[in-house]
Amino acid sequence: MDAHFLPISRVRQVPSVAVVVDVMRAYTVAAWAFARGAEKIVLAESTADALALTARHPGWVALKDGPPAPGFDLVNSPGLLRSADLSGRTVVQKTTAGTVGALAVKHAPLVLCAGFVVAEATARVLRAGGYDEVTFVVTGEDGRADEDLACAEYIAHRATGPDTTAATATGPATETAGAPGATIGPATDTTTAPGSTTDRATADRAAPYLRRAAASRAAVELATGIREGAHADDIALCLELDRFPFAMAATLEEGLMVLRPHTPH
Repeated sequence: MDAHFLPISRVRQVPSVAVVVDVMRAYTVAAWAFARGAEKIVLAESTADALALTARHPGWVALKDGPPAPGFDLVNSPGLLRSADLSGRTVVQKTTAGTVGALAVKHAPLVLCAGFVVAEATARVLRAGGYDEVTFVVTGEDGRADEDLACAEYIAHRATGPDTTAATATGPATETAGAPGATIGPATDTTTAPGSTTDRATADRAAPYLRRAAASRAAVELATGIREGAHADDIALCLELDRFPFAMAATLEEGLMVLRPHTPH
């Protein structure tokens, strides 16, 4: 599998397979929304579109980045979302980077949205498909967000196996799995979810990637309160490896980009 890592701004062709990565916090939040019972998530083009959708569908709930705002029911925080009851609900999500990245590849035959919490399930879909080429859309900071790049590299590593090197792509997000700062080896500070089926060897392999994410600019901004609409547990929740057993696939449905949980075989 040739894995290419691109920022949103360099997605100019329709990839055959796209994995859109936003660790802090869009696709960690999306996974928690499904865990809390959401049926589907509509990825909105803009906040105005999100509000228009919920106005047309009174049972839908709207979610956005930043502090609470009129018309929006939820904020983009896994710590704040994890106590919500979303049973059977449709969530309309608009974020700064994650939803933008998915919409940039909306015509791809397969679009997966991911963070560390669904890393292995996402990799399993890629392994099962036997795809020759996969484009990882690194959404944050024009492809420079290390938490997103680290997660993309980790998923590529899990999808290809330790003996296969992912291919590079030009642009800001050019590192490959196995790049400096992402070497594979023993570690002591792993982050796995309670009840996770992740074994020790997998946790050790993931540890360097998780350390990079924990030291990222996004993590610092969340920890210091620069990013609004946050909970004290957000960073830890975003770094829970394989917290959920499902992947997340987005498809166009009646003109809307709709994200649903997808259980790999």
